[in-house]
Amino acid sequence: MRNYEAIGSIETFGLVFALEAADAMCKAADVEVIGYENVASGYISVIVRGDVGACYAAVEAGVAAVEKMGAEVYSSVVIPRPHEDLEKILAKYSIKDLLPSQE
Repeated sequence: MRNYEAIGSIETFGLVFALEAADAMCKAADVEVIGYENVASGYISVIVRGDVGACYAAVEAGVAAVEKMGAEVYSSVVIPRPHEDLEKILAKYSIKDLLPSQE
């Protein structure tokens, strides 16, 4: 059986705040940004993946960074052992295909 890492996500309003959250998340813990989604009318969700502790630390840091800027985090979540079927959803929001090749 495949070992699925934890996933964490933060939803806020505006690209600047989403970028700040993603930056804080990656700097605070060993996580990888796997995607983002402009949900509706400026609400943006950032999704990271890593081990459970790293995702909790990353989400906590991302929430703190957004709040420090005076913005609101509308939602945040860490899923410690996501079911393998969530890969179908995560694949839709993956940014790997958008990034230039680093070979």
